[in-house]
Amino acid sequence: MPATSQSAPLLDGVRVLDFTRVLAGPYGTMHLADLGADVVKVERPGSGDDTRHYGPPFQHGLSTYFSSINRGKRSVALDLKLPDDRLQARKLALVSDVIIENFRPGVMAQLGLDADTLRAERPSLICCSIRAFADPHDPRPGYDLMIQGLSGIPSITGPVDSGPWKCGASIADMSSGMHAVQAICAALFRRERTGVGASLVVPLMDAQRAMLTYHAGAWLNGDVPARKRGNHHPSIHPFCVLPTSDAHICLCIGNDKFWRAFCEVAGAPERGTDPRFATNQDRVRNREAVDAWLEPVVAQRTLESWLIALTAAGVPAGPMRSVEDALRDTELVTHPHPSHDAQIRSLPVPVLVDGDRPVASRGPALLGADTKAVLAEWLSG
Repeated sequence: MPATSQSAPLLDGVRVLDFTRVLAGPYGTMHLADLGADVVKVERPGSGDDTRHYGPPFQHGLSTYFSSINRGKRSVALDLKLPDDRLQARKLALVSDVIIENFRPGVMAQLGLDADTLRAERPSLICCSIRAFADPHDPRPGYDLMIQGLSGIPSITGPVDSGPWKCGASIADMSSGMHAVQAICAALFRRERTGVGASLVVPLMDAQRAMLTYHAGAWLNGDVPARKRGNHHPSIHPFCVLPTSDAHICLCIGNDKFWRAFCEVAGAPERGTDPRFATNQDRVRNREAVDAWLEPVVAQRTLESWLIALTAAGVPAGPMRSVEDALRDTELVTHPHPSHDAQIRSLPVPVLVDGDRPVASRGPALLGADTKAVLAEWLSG
């Protein structure tokens, strides 16, 4: 999917001044850019966002990590330690609609760019801070691995007989970025009706802990501690990954109808009404007995054979794919490389608007490439 501009982008005309770096903030602001906002990324001269240097791999000198989360933004290089550059940043902030940052608590106040200071002059401004913890006095930085560990999620991830395993994707950062987009859009909606801006805080710790959902509910309301179950689900069975004769299958028996249909496909319809297995509660209670029958049955046939039969029967199931396989049938976004005759491919925003995917018109920018243009355009008045 080539980069195109929507005829009527959802956030057309919204100016976002982006002081974020690494992953949580840039992931969110990329999606704001896809939705049509004019996102200006403020970076340190000379080095820029840390992720510009994350690698290998690099694509013709550009970090693939950086390019994966920074399309659609213009880059302005300002040294916020210098009074003149700080003044320019303040001027840009006061003509913005949204400011988003992920510095440690107190840094923006030291720079005179915090929500209280800026909104005292422009009450309609929406300021969003992504930080590690809700406590504004907690000085600890927030890196994804650290936050994952604090959330408890690695303690329920991985093989049953192993130690804790972090998620392979940076879920603390990305979930925080998504929550930031949600909060910003809600604040823009309120401002449209009332003219009042907002001071928003998105703590990584809270965003990550919120993902415990039913695990937290089981402990808080049922006194059932969360524990590792490998590729099995604690409350639904069978809802798991099992080996077939040649690969692995993701089997999602989410209700009793699916269970009976699976048993028909497996050639054992009587299992579907067996009193030990007839309801999900029965199967969760008797999961060892279910598995003693299920695992050797699934292992007798190939993945393709199972998928054809289960799909025909309406039973949810799919392959356990590698990242490379998963990307083969994905609709991708493409943009020209900023300094080389090549194309940068990235994943689109997971939203359809009027049947189309919103896509930012520009790719990732070279450091400081838009400084003069943005200052002239935004501060011309």
